[in-house]
Amino acid sequence: MTSAPAADLSLVVPTYNESERLAELTTALFESAKAAGVELEVVIVDDDSPDGTGAIADELTRTRRIKVVHRSGKLGLGTAVVAGFAAASAEIVGVMDADFSHPPTLVPRMLAAFHNTSADVLVASRYIAGGSTPDWPFRRRLLSRVACLLARPLSPIRDAASGFFLIRRSIARDVTIKAGGFKICLELIVRGWPTRLVEMPYRFDDRESGESKMSLREVAGYLIQLKDLYLLRWSKTGRPIRHYSALSPDVAERNVRQPAERQTPGSVPRR
Repeated sequence: MTSAPAADLSLVVPTYNESERLAELTTALFESAKAAGVELEVVIVDDDSPDGTGAIADELTRTRRIKVVHRSGKLGLGTAVVAGFAAASAEIVGVMDADFSHPPTLVPRMLAAFHNTSADVLVASRYIAGGSTPDWPFRRRLLSRVACLLARPLSPIRDAASGFFLIRRSIARDVTIKAGGFKICLELIVRGWPTRLVEMPYRFDDRESGESKMSLREVAGYLIQLKDLYLLRWSKTGRPIRHYSALSPDVAERNVRQPAERQTPGSVPRR
């Protein structure tokens, strides 16, 4: 029996009550990966969903390169991502939502841009040129923007609140996560201190089914998380200089079309 080829990317998908479209999501992911020649591994981390998401995920492992991590309850998105990273086999790991707010077709493009820019972390961004959040009400836009602005002294990433990103597993596995909330990307960027940070624009489409996971409790948790990260950031000196790149839509497309090249467009040193 021949063993499966090494995975190019392990994508962690945390789930809670996502039974309606989980099979559709995994199909879209693997079809996009196959079309791009990407060997994909998906790691589903389910927090004991009462709608049977975990059982559906188990069934999907019969026909796809999927691993499932079952947890005993709703323990937080941050710890779900960490559990997924621990189960991953690829040297590059990523995170996306299960609700189609993050487009599956973008994943191979993100991986191509990751390689072509020699990134340590690549964030799919709503808040650089080419990114957008259509149909969001003003209050939600404002809260999201404020959340990202509050994090700017910690990281040059414009969309540090993004839940759609890729990172080197060697960086992620050495990070001890202190926050269980949904801003896991910011946590990894500050605690893991990747030195080459890249943003790639995308359009965030609101949840097409299910309920929003955001709550006032999680917002309060984010403020506590910021406090802890600021204390860490300014207590540590002598860290390596970081380089930041924001890919324009044209450059992002060129990275996809020329996957063999290694480009670092517009790299700006940031501490």
